[in-house]
Amino acid sequence: NYLLGVGRADCTGPVAEIPLMGYANPDQVGGGLLTRLYSRAFIVAEVDDSRRVVFVSADIGMVSQRLRLEVLKKLKSKYGELYRQDNVILSGTHTHSGPGGYFQYTLFWFTSKGLIRPSLNAIVNGIVKSIDIAHQNMKRGRLFINRGTVENSQINRSPFSYLENPASERSRYSSNTDKEMVMLKMVDGNGQDLGLISWFAVHPVSMNNTNRLVNSDNMGYASYLFEQEKNKGMLPGEGSFVAAFASSNLGDVSPNTKGPFCVNTGESCNNPQSTCPIGGATMCMAMGPGNDMFDSTRIIGQNIYLKARELYEEASQEVTGPLRSAHQWVNMSDVSVELNATHTVKTCKPALGHSFAAGTIDGVGAFNFTQGSVEGDPFWDEIRDQLLGQPSNETKACHKPKPILFSTGEMTWPHPWHPDIVDVQIAAIGSLAIVAVPGEFTTMSGRRLREAVKREFDYHGTPRMDVVIAGLCNVYTHYITTYEEYQVQRYEAASTIYGPHTLSAYVQLYRGLARAIATNTVQDLPRGPEPPVFNIRNVTLVPPLTADRVPASKTFGDVLQEVRQQYRAREVAEVTFVGANPRNSAENATEHNFLMVERYASTSDSWHAVQNDASWDTRFYWTKGLLGRSNVTIEWHIPHGTEPGVYRIRYFGHYKKKLSNSHAVSIPFEGTSSVFEITAL
Repeated sequence: NYLLGVGRADCTGPVAEIPLMGYANPDQVGGGLLTRLYSRAFIVAEVDDSRRVVFVSADIGMVSQRLRLEVLKKLKSKYGELYRQDNVILSGTHTHSGPGGYFQYTLFWFTSKGLIRPSLNAIVNGIVKSIDIAHQNMKRGRLFINRGTVENSQINRSPFSYLENPASERSRYSSNTDKEMVMLKMVDGNGQDLGLISWFAVHPVSMNNTNRLVNSDNMGYASYLFEQEKNKGMLPGEGSFVAAFASSNLGDVSPNTKGPFCVNTGESCNNPQSTCPIGGATMCMAMGPGNDMFDSTRIIGQNIYLKARELYEEASQEVTGPLRSAHQWVNMSDVSVELNATHTVKTCKPALGHSFAAGTIDGVGAFNFTQGSVEGDPFWDEIRDQLLGQPSNETKACHKPKPILFSTGEMTWPHPWHPDIVDVQIAAIGSLAIVAVPGEFTTMSGRRLREAVKREFDYHGTPRMDVVIAGLCNVYTHYITTYEEYQVQRYEAASTIYGPHTLSAYVQLYRGLARAIATNTVQDLPRGPEPPVFNIRNVTLVPPLTADRVPASKTFGDVLQEVRQQYRAREVAEVTFVGANPRNSAENATEHNFLMVERYASTSDSWHAVQNDASWDTRFYWTKGLLGRSNVTIEWHIPHGTEPGVYRIRYFGHYKKKLSNSHAVSIPFEGTSSVFEITAL
């Protein structure tokens, strides 16, 4: 028996003009909204309330160090020593379609145009609010764990790297991805459903790098389906049941199950360099199972949801026992690892290899770099030397065989480009150990880490622990491959920033945490060096908000292109309004809803909301015009089974009006489409 609390809060932030975080493509800038992003918080406390553990999964690319430090600062001012570095885990789902700009390390400024306060604030506030809600709703309850296999939802996107791992190790596994989902079910004292956390390893990149609509990708769609099912009669984002689909060791795992093809010729490019005969690496893209990216997101998300639902209904193994948590900060650029009695190796200052710039088959890079390059390219090296300075001999030697493209650990202007100080953390809820990792472990790296942690618990008298990896926690340090995978330098290896022994260092560190938990000596663990907080106000290339304007004889919210009078299910109702910059709304209210689909009820002569902007069936597009003008187009993809009747679509925005040179205000407005009828098929 525990005290349990669950909470969900919006953390969407600005949906326009902010680069989306994930594909490192500066041209992929937000231009609207497919679904809202949420932070989902789960608090488990011992009944005498002596110890607590908080797990948060947020619909964002990853948790940055800046984000974590700001969240913990707010929690401390609200709750004192209740929620701390050691007992709060913050994990990102790794959607590649959320706003970026919430990082303090310089490297991430390039693709997300700096540190964007409105973006960072929205996520900080959303996470804190979700924890507040969970904190306020604590009640006695029980936890159950279940696990099962998810089929047809992932492929290994670097299979040639995976094959570098020893045959004896590979032969112990039936697949080159982890197909197992682990699920934690939460019910209250009366057996009423509270929520669930599912961990499953797959990249949320069903939406590709041509997408401009903010959304939570396949994992978010699974959450949406589960929450819609349990919160009957509620609009998306409402209701008390909270379903988190959290990331795991997804480093080399893609949801694009058809595999890589040359976009121009249609032939397979499943080769060690992921390159095409015509057009090279930039033409090699993986395809999902659907007709388009929206369809693929739905198919993969639904697969994950259906397995979770089955595991939820059948969960019978109860989780009991004490709560324990351990956390350390570690300087990852300087860890000595004892491989055996005679061999000690070291991690390196952070650096990215040439294949980092190649990207992956889920999202290719810009300049036709190829994966698997163990040689540098004189042309790019020369440009790098001129602009950024060349890597030191020490760093070059440490990272071998990686040819260094950016020696980020030696670049400090205007602030360091990459973190040195990294969080390692484990929280144990009875027999479940959640290993919070600061990045993307590949399939085999994750297996080695889980096994090492489990062995450590076994050895120190805590047998039968369920060990699960929670990905993209606390600080982002890119990828973690095995030593063997590192040797062939595909994208994941080139992005293993602390060098070839990164995994061995983490295994050593997490074993230390597991040992401390198992032997009840957590208080003796050194805290480690505290991470820096750089004094950055707002450094950004995002265009400033200017006054919104309307075409002659029009006003905000006027309809420019009307709906049709009649539709059937599976058709798309579409309306275009005179719009205003959606960033005005995000800065005004975190909970702002841009649209409603309403159905007319003749009995009460009133309109009732049936969809909002968090729905996967609605799409909100913002198109920027000249001189402060803009349009908003709202689409409703009418689902099969929609009740026939009379409907309308409403748009809610804010326009910025200048009162003087120094003072501007945001003024709310709305627009409404004509009514339209949905007829039976």
